[in-house]
Amino acid sequence: MNNIKACIFDLDGVIVDTAVYHYKAWKRLANELGFDFTEHDNEKLKGVSRMASLDLILQWGGLTKTDAEKQELADKKNAWYVDMINHMTPAEILPGAKEFVEACKSAGIKTALGSASKNAGTILEKVGIDHLFDVVIDGNQVSKPKPDPEVFLKGAEELNIPPANCVVFEDAIAGVEAAIAGGMKAIGIGSPDVLGEANLVVKGLNEMTIEKLKKI
Repeated sequence: MNNIKACIFDLDGVIVDTAVYHYKAWKRLANELGFDFTEHDNEKLKGVSRMASLDLILQWGGLTKTDAEKQELADKKNAWYVDMINHMTPAEILPGAKEFVEACKSAGIKTALGSASKNAGTILEKVGIDHLFDVVIDGNQVSKPKPDPEVFLKGAEELNIPPANCVVFEDAIAGVEAAIAGGMKAIGIGSPDVLGEANLVVKGLNEMTIEKLKKI
């Protein structure tokens, strides 16, 4: 039996999938600016901050904007995105996510959310699982993006659990790297080809059990 005392979950792609809303909001912005934005383009924005994403989109559209104009565009995109996530329902929780977080709590394992999203609290509330997390660390409390481990180290600190006793669940390479950099174990959600650095890779939390967790 290992000594895992806490599980820290990334939000997007692990608990829920809000990528479709980011895509729709960026596409609407690009269309308004006079060019198109495809799902293929959207893939290149995974794990990239809002302003850096905007810079890439403007570059693809061949447009140059002042800092003030960029801020206005980023705010507009975010307002559309927030409006969409405000209509999210519990049906949008990814398969097995709620059940596994509940299983962790039943087993006496602490739970935290570690997400770069500034809207993490809203999303958890809308899908009805905010009560399942002992601690929520989001983009409002951290300044360094993954692969910097800041978000996960803050989560461990607030749970009062040493990093060595924490496991992070992540669907992005930068997130897995952040967990390892923070001295934590990492479970990848997705493909072993992409997330090979993780201690274990599963397709989704519906494939996770407390027994698997104990074997890491």
